[in-house]
Amino acid sequence: MPVSKTYLIIVSLIVLTSFESVFSQKNDSLKNYQVPNVSIIADRSQLLNSIPGSAVIINQEQIRSMRAISGNQILKAVTGVNVVDEEGAGLRMNLGIRGLDPDRSRALLVLEDGVPVALAPYGEPEMYYTPSIDRMRSIELLKGSGSIIHGPQTIGGVLNYITNDPPVNPEADAHLIGGSGGFMNAKAGYGASSGATGFLTELYHKKADRIGLTRYSIYDFITKAKFFISDNSSINAKINVYDEVSNSTYVGITQNMYENGDYFREIAPNDELTIRRYSASLNYQNIISDKMIFSTTAFAYTTSRFWRRQDFSRSPSASNLTGQVYGDTSIQNGAIYMRNSTGNRDRAFDVFGVQPQLMANENFFGMDNEIQIGARFLVEKAYEQRVNGTNYKAISGNLTEDETRSGMALSTFFQDRVFLSDELIITPGIRYEYFDYQRDIHRISSKDTNLTASNTTSEIIPGLGINYNVSEKVTLFAGTHRGFAPPRTKDAITNEGAALDLSAELSWNYELGLRTSISNFLNIEMTAYMLDFSNQIIPVSESSGNLGFGLINGGKTNHTGFEFALMADIGKLIENDNSLSLAFNATYSNAKFSSDRFIGSGDNKVNINGNRLPYAPEFVFSTMLQYKNPLNFGINLNLSYTSEQFTDELNTVNPSNDGTIGKMDAFMLFDVTVFYGITEKSDIFVSIKNITDERYIASRRPQGIKVGIPRFITAGIDFHL
Repeated sequence: MPVSKTYLIIVSLIVLTSFESVFSQKNDSLKNYQVPNVSIIADRSQLLNSIPGSAVIINQEQIRSMRAISGNQILKAVTGVNVVDEEGAGLRMNLGIRGLDPDRSRALLVLEDGVPVALAPYGEPEMYYTPSIDRMRSIELLKGSGSIIHGPQTIGGVLNYITNDPPVNPEADAHLIGGSGGFMNAKAGYGASSGATGFLTELYHKKADRIGLTRYSIYDFITKAKFFISDNSSINAKINVYDEVSNSTYVGITQNMYENGDYFREIAPNDELTIRRYSASLNYQNIISDKMIFSTTAFAYTTSRFWRRQDFSRSPSASNLTGQVYGDTSIQNGAIYMRNSTGNRDRAFDVFGVQPQLMANENFFGMDNEIQIGARFLVEKAYEQRVNGTNYKAISGNLTEDETRSGMALSTFFQDRVFLSDELIITPGIRYEYFDYQRDIHRISSKDTNLTASNTTSEIIPGLGINYNVSEKVTLFAGTHRGFAPPRTKDAITNEGAALDLSAELSWNYELGLRTSISNFLNIEMTAYMLDFSNQIIPVSESSGNLGFGLINGGKTNHTGFEFALMADIGKLIENDNSLSLAFNATYSNAKFSSDRFIGSGDNKVNINGNRLPYAPEFVFSTMLQYKNPLNFGINLNLSYTSEQFTDELNTVNPSNDGTIGKMDAFMLFDVTVFYGITEKSDIFVSIKNITDERYIASRRPQGIKVGIPRFITAGIDFHL
């Protein structure tokens, strides 16, 4: 039986997460300024001289030029990022920042229009739902000390998806894209404004019969409205409905299947994941004076995740086998034996939050100050059941596990950008996080019970950023901040109802960098960083490919590295009518265990001090070259490279027979897109992903090898009227 719960959709107030650009011209009145209500960076001009740390803005033109089928392909072109493709279609985001474990993007705060999107931001921050790239106008990634005003995850950084706003003039959008494997992507949208009111409505439908091994059907609906109540205040409303059915599975192929070229054998064809998400928000903002802005926020969303998964075994002597066998039965753990039963994981999550925030521009002792102060109250609740079915397609059966997990979080923050001079800006900030959580176990191991346990965690999170503007075109920046991530509720309280001493994940993060803009054709950013963990949480969860209980205190780790990003508009340099642009991004990362920690026992005990962290490649780089002539014909070339990775703490090189452990070789992917502009805003295109049809292991998680997406061809047409 599925999780029983009431779905609650609250039309509420969206967060004003950042207002930096409001005061970018300190002597101008705010009354005619359009306040950004969803941005964490505000605008690209801030990147040069006021953001105290590494930051990236990907605009709509860049997103469209790549014709990506998922946000994963876009984010591969960002420094410091390692994207692990679980199924090739980008339905689940596994994003590692600066050597952090990419499993379900746990170490990254992901927002959409400034609002968290994780299942439960504090107690279960996994990204089983990922916002669709098709409805985004830009993406922001902030990795420096400025990220502490956002929480609760302040270790890896903040990733913010920004959706389209209601247009001033009537606009209609449509696109239709088809491709290999029955791929189809369709959109219809319309927006307009009249007087003090504007609205936008968009509907998306995506499906595929087979992208690698993945098939899915997605409907994604969004509507937004804006109402100006007065010259100084407005309300923004947003409703989003997302519905997905896919054959997502944890089961991957064995090592011998991969070596024999059996890359895309569907081992668990009856596995099916259904995700439904409903969210609603309202945003109120008020320009109190030419020096002060106040916003009030509330947001709510509910997500259900019902997952039918067929049971399997690595042993030929397991009970209740169907007779379906994959792999080499002559090799121990070299075959997968399907069983005539299911273990259905049914979960649902409710989240509600309220956040007031004030920004003021004041002058103290002859120095300008941009002050941000705010608080947030958030409530989350998770419902989880495991239902064991008695045949390989059953979605109902015996209720073996039933529990609820709830949490209440309170956070406050203060940040002051102090202009000591025209050249020197310092940005001190502090955040306080408090999380009170409880786990109620109603049924476990097929037995009714009444186990309840609770605990709390809290942390003061300081940060300091410095910008020194050497000139109008060159900025030096440095920063440090405390990284914090609370323990997952399910891991911090055992199945026996005992509260573990599972510490919050803590680090000290440091950055030193240079950002420069040479004339109007070349932008460069170079950043050296270090993440020093006093305690990094190591996943042993099922999604990370391990067996056992929850997460564990992994001890000290150290991440050091260097990032380099270059964007060049060569067309402007040579003053030619043709447009030619180049982007190059490279990251070197050295992420290692930095204290003694022993695995195994007796003669097999191994000290992993100095070993590389799992899924932390040493080198990642990407380059993009785009050409467009005056006749609106263009071509976009993308190349990405990921160096070898270890998949376990022991840094095992030789692969295991089941495919879950072993070194992953380096791989390089090459994509090309050719397009022709019918009008200024409408075009047709053909895009080929992985044009060389490279075969590579994208992941060995959770339960075997996942092979990267094969050559994939799409073609489509965009209309914008």
